[in-house]
Amino acid sequence: MGPDGSTRADEYRGREAVKAVTRAAQEEFTGELAAAADLTDADLRDPELYINRELSLLDFFDRVLDEARDPANPLLERVKFVGIVGSILGEFFMVRIAGLRQQVEAGVTLAAADGYTPQRLLPLVQERARSLMQHVRECFSELLPELEAEGVHIVNYADLDAGQRGHLRHYYEEQVFPVLTPLAFDPGRPFPHISNMSHNLGVLLRDAEGDERFARVKVPDSLPRLVPVPAPSSAPGLDDGAEHLWFTWLEQVIAANLATLFPGLDVVESHAFRVTRDAELAIQELEADDLLETIEQFVRRRRFGSVIRVTIDERMSPRVREILTDNLELDDSDVYEVRPPLGLSSLWGAGSIDRPDLKYGPLVQSVPPSLAGLEGPEIFAAIRHRDVLLHHPYDSFDPVVEFLRAAADDPDVLGIKQTLYRVGRNAPAVEQLMEAAANGKQVAVLVELKARFDEESNIGWAKALEREGAHVVYGLIGLKTHCKALQVIRREGDRIRRYTHLGTGNYNSVTTRQYTDLGYITADDDIGADAGLVFNHLTGGGQATEYRKLLVAPVNLRQGIAARIDREIAHAEAGREAHLIFKMNSLVDKPMIRKLYRASQAGVKVELNVRGMCCLRPGVPGVSENISEHSVVGRFLEHSRIYWFRNGGDEEVILGSADLMPRNLNRRVEILFPVQDEGIRRRLRDEILPTYLDDTAKTRVLGADGSWTRVRPADGAEPLNAQEWFVSQAREQALANDERV
Repeated sequence: MGPDGSTRADEYRGREAVKAVTRAAQEEFTGELAAAADLTDADLRDPELYINRELSLLDFFDRVLDEARDPANPLLERVKFVGIVGSILGEFFMVRIAGLRQQVEAGVTLAAADGYTPQRLLPLVQERARSLMQHVRECFSELLPELEAEGVHIVNYADLDAGQRGHLRHYYEEQVFPVLTPLAFDPGRPFPHISNMSHNLGVLLRDAEGDERFARVKVPDSLPRLVPVPAPSSAPGLDDGAEHLWFTWLEQVIAANLATLFPGLDVVESHAFRVTRDAELAIQELEADDLLETIEQFVRRRRFGSVIRVTIDERMSPRVREILTDNLELDDSDVYEVRPPLGLSSLWGAGSIDRPDLKYGPLVQSVPPSLAGLEGPEIFAAIRHRDVLLHHPYDSFDPVVEFLRAAADDPDVLGIKQTLYRVGRNAPAVEQLMEAAANGKQVAVLVELKARFDEESNIGWAKALEREGAHVVYGLIGLKTHCKALQVIRREGDRIRRYTHLGTGNYNSVTTRQYTDLGYITADDDIGADAGLVFNHLTGGGQATEYRKLLVAPVNLRQGIAARIDREIAHAEAGREAHLIFKMNSLVDKPMIRKLYRASQAGVKVELNVRGMCCLRPGVPGVSENISEHSVVGRFLEHSRIYWFRNGGDEEVILGSADLMPRNLNRRVEILFPVQDEGIRRRLRDEILPTYLDDTAKTRVLGADGSWTRVRPADGAEPLNAQEWFVSQAREQALANDERV
């Protein structure tokens, strides 16, 4: 411990925070040069032209919460949106607020391009987050009467009748009590470790001599948070013929039965609390002898990260609060008082409540006609004939799995190469890779172990692939491999052909039903050769400096996008119509924003569709009056990236894994790829992009003042919900496929 009371861990975090901020400043400078920025454009460096990324992210969370407020959404889906906001707010504390705290503690005073220093930004962000937490709870409270009216009763334990409590007592004794482990805090037992994001009860006990002591009881996350309860013996409205379902909170059931855990002691009081820990820990890759072992240690260390927030029951006594804050080493600003129930992120599970009439209609996925019903070598023949576009979740992920299955079984397939970023626990694509390895194919897989919060799952898949004989690499030092790439190498007569799948989303069968993404399968020789160079870089270490068609970060992606914006500026300056449409998750990179500002000043029409963070201010006179920014938030998480360039009539469309953020352009292996097929380009230009831009049901537009306004249809017009329109199109395509079969 240092003379000021700091530990080596504190010093380490401080050094890492300084390095992170210094690196960000260096990246902005080098990124500016790489983008060929005009250093005389001092007006484009005005901090007022940039929205802070943390504040912009909180604005996105509020847009998600707006979906919970929207009565046009099915009721249980609105409850799920409450849970989604609770979940992403927790991650915001673990990563963004934790990172700001590290910078403040390290004494970092460097201001970002938006003018904010960490010292100025942290209290603003904390206050905004605190306010949003309150709005989330208010929204859920407003939903409870609507749920009641529909026969879904989420009630407090105290409001249950004797028969219901008797049922829960039996449930507690049979299902809950055996799982519980009370942990006391006294001279013989240290203060227990409180795991990140766990639900807990802080219990004050009194012994026979009148002495008080503290204990912690963890609410097991292996049991349902909402406990089903039988209907009360009598209640008004139960004879209305509707279906009624009753639930109460697991922690309240435990609190009502705490005496069984502490025989001989009196339970004075108990209150719920949750702890959020710092998950923004740096990985010392350069010092690692074995990256797999390093990441395993990192995951274990994350569980013990410093506490950055404790959420407590607003009725918690000063005594219990003091015990928590003292032992967790927290300031009052780190304590968030809320009305129970705590941890509304678990409401994401509301989808399991058996009331389909209160949910979105079923998603009927389709398959592109060119692949419908095909198996084995037929799939390769179809891809040779024409490139394939998959628009998830409207198009099924099954064709990708079938593509891999065909490769695993085909005797002419010699090898398969793939990148895996987030594949989840159930991964049919990975299972096909293991099958291919077992069949003697040469399988090479880059499993990115540094995918935040997916490290444990990825470690498990990496080990499983290795056991089957696949060649597995774990990532590159200093870079995350975020690109989505799959290549099948097949012998066809006297030549070798490469079939390549590139996409905007992960090879995850679950999220492909929840996220909108695009996948592209092609037998194009140039794209195949470029993808081969990327895979050789990932597995062999050599780095290509030129690619035929792909834009690859950190090699040429930034320069490629910047050059295409410059090309559009040149068209405008020559008097030709110039137009850009960019759809992405986040727009943060300041050099790229300045490029777009310069495009607007030159007269280029710029239409942005940015789901989440957007640091650009549209509509600023003399700077961005030709730029509009839309954000679509709805049933599915918008995740696809599309970059469309009018290019004087010779249109170019590029898809891929990269947003316009410093991390994507500078610190990740990313791929953007051109759409070669003219029919697919037309579909993207005439159907997919316009449908999003014309949405009047789920779109918000960003104003020059940084505020978001919801788009409404014109008087008398039916609202257009882009996502639901694509759902209906997929249903029609699926029916057409069935008729052909």
